[in-house]
Amino acid sequence: MLELPGLIDPHVHLREPGGTHKEDFETGTIAALAGGFTAVLAMPNTQPPLVDSASLELAQLAARAKARCDYGIFLGAGEGNTSAASALAPWACGLKVYMDHTYGPLRMQSLPALIEHFQRWPGSRPIACHAEGHSLAVVLAMAHLFDRRVHICHVSTAVEIQLIRLAKERGTQVTCEVTPHHLFLSKSNLPALGSGRGEVRPRLATPEDVAALWESLEVIDCFATDHAPHTLAEKDGEQPPPGFPGLETALSLMLGAVNEERLGMDGLVLRMHTNPQRIFDLPPQRESRIEIDEDHVWEVRGVELHSRCGWSPFEGMKLRGRVRRVYLRGQLAYEDGQALAPPGSGRDLISTPVPA
Repeated sequence: MLELPGLIDPHVHLREPGGTHKEDFETGTIAALAGGFTAVLAMPNTQPPLVDSASLELAQLAARAKARCDYGIFLGAGEGNTSAASALAPWACGLKVYMDHTYGPLRMQSLPALIEHFQRWPGSRPIACHAEGHSLAVVLAMAHLFDRRVHICHVSTAVEIQLIRLAKERGTQVTCEVTPHHLFLSKSNLPALGSGRGEVRPRLATPEDVAALWESLEVIDCFATDHAPHTLAEKDGEQPPPGFPGLETALSLMLGAVNEERLGMDGLVLRMHTNPQRIFDLPPQRESRIEIDEDHVWEVRGVELHSRCGWSPFEGMKLRGRVRRVYLRGQLAYEDGQALAPPGSGRDLISTPVPA
């Protein structure tokens, strides 16, 4: 039995408020426990988006009632909330800036608003950015000009990882994450996935881009799932929304990379526990650990997963290694497919409730 510290996923979408037919804080955190995660950081592109105290409180109330693992909640950067965002910083795990098209209404198109967010946001936690291609260059320039910590989400291409490498070499305060689906899937998988089920942002890249990510592991600070559930009816519809579920397959995929000697176990722990905790300044989860049956081979079947969306882009793939038990603060929270931690037992790792 392999024992590891509780994993931390710095990028999940739990769809609450406003999208609980896809996922909510209860089903999403059960899926997290099943995947070996004892903490997740939830994104703000909900309905309504989390851009002020009222909307942030909606998410906090849901999490306090339902979450079965620990969590933090991001605040969204809008074009009209520069003052409100900086004031709410003590209650958020970071500020999320959407520079490119994704699911939901948040997208930063105003350069003056972007500059003001970088000027106002306190430096204790990073500004997390969805920034692809040219947008990445803009964000790295902002980080340099305003001496701010930025965390680049779901890097997917060779040119992006090279830009980040250069920025790091020049002292820019930048960290980055890569998703398992950008490490294990590419455009070549789209015919098998189907056009709707293959919709994700950033889009699946070329096999050459995938190879470049693997060759640049020393630049990659975190593995993050970007768990973004949508129902099969939505994914198979006329306008499929972008996003893949990923909490329950990430660890097994990365353990496969360890087994193939593409990644060391120390590197896995660094990117799935140590670095997320450091980058987002999270308190230690004392007496939290996971136990994994390294030799257990299982086939991914979406209907058997805990996520409410009920499907996976890795459907039918055989993976090695599965979580048997999860201990959260010394208490058995998950065992052999069953979540034992009660709803609401997860803690907000960042804050007390937003004041009225």
